[in-house]
Amino acid sequence: MAAPKALLRAGHPTWWGGGTLRTLSSQSNFGQGLNPSYDLDPNPGRNPQQGLMGSMASRFYDLEQFREWISRFWSWNLYRKNKVFSYTLKHYGPSVAAAHFVLTHGGAVRFQDQEWLFPQDKNQFLWNNHHFQKLPLEEVDASGCVINYYGLENLVFLPSLRSLRLCGCPYVDDWCLGRLHSLGSSLQELSLAGCPKVTERGLACLHHLRSLRRLDISNLPAVSDKGLTQILVEEMLPNCEVVGIDYADRLKLLSEDQRRVEEKAAAAVPGAPGGLMPT
Repeated sequence: MAAPKALLRAGHPTWWGGGTLRTLSSQSNFGQGLNPSYDLDPNPGRNPQQGLMGSMASRFYDLEQFREWISRFWSWNLYRKNKVFSYTLKHYGPSVAAAHFVLTHGGAVRFQDQEWLFPQDKNQFLWNNHHFQKLPLEEVDASGCVINYYGLENLVFLPSLRSLRLCGCPYVDDWCLGRLHSLGSSLQELSLAGCPKVTERGLACLHHLRSLRRLDISNLPAVSDKGLTQILVEEMLPNCEVVGIDYADRLKLLSEDQRRVEEKAAAAVPGAPGGLMPT
């Protein structure tokens, strides 16, 4: 249901990011006759069923600024979800704070010599946090979580983290991969499969992870040349097993591209048989 006009006139809440209060629009002629920007039918005797845009225009001053309001809300909400758990960090240490952060966002964690903890185990974990406070956090599975650059602040100071899975995280980008350099001496396994914002530039930042032994870069839509990227990553991390790219598929694509080039060149020469290069 659309917000009332009095609420929209009040502007953004002060707790939203500071600054002066703003109204959604100071240019609208709402209440002074027809709105020339959004009224679909200028006839005063029009049908009350005026469609979605007309209904929205009768409630909001400016649709563009309303969309901006919604965008600002989602940005603030994402930032709120990725804030550091400072209280837990101060009283129980980085391992417990990181585990609490991951479990809250639907991930899973494993401490040294312990079983995996899942989101449904969060209350039990918080009840026994004094026990886990003495154990190092070794594995984190944050697949599908809304973790971003700021949220990684909860994970990058874990001295014993060996495995990190960020599969399908929609906000993990190249800046996030550059943030992992502090795990260079401990991280052995990293999975970035299905991260839509990771590109070749971000993968180049992984050269700091000298202890890495396995890297999953499968299904990265923003990486243009996957075969070449895998070769470059393998040269950058010679002791790391890079998975996710099939060399056979890459060679097959190259042969098909070469065949198309030859057919195009042959078609350009009169009398040359199709599919054969002229001699």
